[in-house]
Amino acid sequence: MKWHSDKNPLTKKAAEAKFKQISEAYDVLSDPQRRHAYDQHGGFDLFPKIVHEILKIEIKPGWKKGTKITFPEKGGNQEPGVTPADLTFVVDEKPHPVYTRDGIDLIVKKKVSLIEALTGVTLSLTTLDGRNLTIPVLDIVKPGQEIVIPNERMPTKEDPLKIGDLRVNLDVLFPSRLTSEQKNGLKRVLGGTLMELKNI
Repeated sequence: MKWHSDKNPLTKKAAEAKFKQISEAYDVLSDPQRRHAYDQHGGFDLFPKIVHEILKIEIKPGWKKGTKITFPEKGGNQEPGVTPADLTFVVDEKPHPVYTRDGIDLIVKKKVSLIEALTGVTLSLTTLDGRNLTIPVLDIVKPGQEIVIPNERMPTKEDPLKIGDLRVNLDVLFPSRLTSEQKNGLKRVLGGTLMELKNI
């Protein structure tokens, strides 16, 4: 209290500076961690300026969830004489609205109507790199059938030249109900085919 500005009206500015210095010293000495640092290093600057460093991370194609990027000695420990810790970032994956990942393969689900499944359909996809992909499906599609498009498209971290496949999972949409006329029409059209299937 000796240096409080109220008790030193004639030297108010100097007293305020001294009072602030004493208060800062008290804060250091009353904090166990900062007191330990003071005891170890004595009169080093206990109030260093904070320096923010911008670290740039280039995410490469094929990196998967859990990939680690380490910056040696970029951790937050800035005490003199102590080697700073490494700073490590871990890659996480944000879900994609269309594609999912299975290793180096990409999986996409497409729904086709029963008519398309029986008569053929052309699927259109936009790839992750913005290309338009056209996939003609000429054969009859069975529920749960998978079409594999080679080399489309996840590279691997270890070997960027090794490209995965695009796997298109097809889901056939059946009508919820049919009229008697529609049922009879299907029997007329598919009757022979159904008999052949029973004899296989």
